[in-house]
Amino acid sequence: MTNTPPIRYADSLETRQDDEGKTIEELNATFDKILETTAQDYGHAVRSVHAKAHGILRGTLTVASGLPPELAQGMFAMPGEHQVFMRISTNAGDILPDAISLPRGLALKVLDVDGDRLPGAEGRTQNFVMVNGPVFQAKTTDKFLGNLKMLAGTTDKLEGTKKVMSTVLRGVSSALEAVGIESPKLQSLGGAPNIDPLGETYYSVTPFRYGDYVAKFAVVPVSPGLTSRTKKEIDGSEGPDVIRQTVQSEMQAIDGVWELRVQLCRDLEKQPIEDPTVEWKEEDSPFQTVATIHAEPQDSWADEQVQKVNEEMRFSPWIGLAAHQPLGNINRARKEPYEHSADYRVRFNRCPIHEPGGTSA
Repeated sequence: MTNTPPIRYADSLETRQDDEGKTIEELNATFDKILETTAQDYGHAVRSVHAKAHGILRGTLTVASGLPPELAQGMFAMPGEHQVFMRISTNAGDILPDAISLPRGLALKVLDVDGDRLPGAEGRTQNFVMVNGPVFQAKTTDKFLGNLKMLAGTTDKLEGTKKVMSTVLRGVSSALEAVGIESPKLQSLGGAPNIDPLGETYYSVTPFRYGDYVAKFAVVPVSPGLTSRTKKEIDGSEGPDVIRQTVQSEMQAIDGVWELRVQLCRDLEKQPIEDPTVEWKEEDSPFQTVATIHAEPQDSWADEQVQKVNEEMRFSPWIGLAAHQPLGNINRARKEPYEHSADYRVRFNRCPIHEPGGTSA
């Protein structure tokens, strides 16, 4: 393990651009285009990103005891147990058949977390929003906006073409990976391997305050029932919802255990705050386990749980403790559009959002 001490958190670690407000306004407008298109098609508003869920799990997060001071920070400062909800998804804003393969997402909501809250973060939860890759596809908010506009233009269009395109892009991605190259951009457009989400490692991708320090997060499968499914492909041609059905079948028997790990920032040159396209290498700062998540065998698509979590909750990295403030331009640009998207769902569906430990909204 490196002996380099972790970087101390300070406001000055972030570099804000003058045009971030304008970019956020355009992100809201682009989200609106996706939301309005899908809501009219489905007669029901869905999330503007990660619209399609493949599983809703309930479990317990246990914060480890005896953590060293640099890891005993924020919600991990004291050992204890917390109920959690896990939402497994793919990243598109429309609900596509599973033959169109896209990166997987994991949204984690930890309940009964006490401490000073982020501005506007009601309730008593800590949220983690993750994807199954260590880097983001865009360096800055304006690049992210450009990608989102391109995807918004294809919402609810060319489904057959998307299937063909996904097959082609998977082949291109596989060829690149064979020579040691991964392309997050190709994967986000449908070139991701169509793999079982239960075996995947999920990353926060962007950095966060970690109490006195700065860190990225990862959720890593460790129990045999999960690790045996790592990189295991699912045949998307077997049905439009075959991933959901596969997860539902597998979770009837799997005793799932994941580790929640933290990667502390130790070198701002190698581990930049404002550029999430740069992977923080483990040789510079390894991921360290601070908690475990346990989900017993269960029905991962039970009606009551789907309604409670998929329909009546929102997930955002800005719901949580001030000690885990999201950092960097991509994170700053996520706050308002995520709230904007959730508010649209509330208005269209006439169903309030219920944040555990808070009031309905």
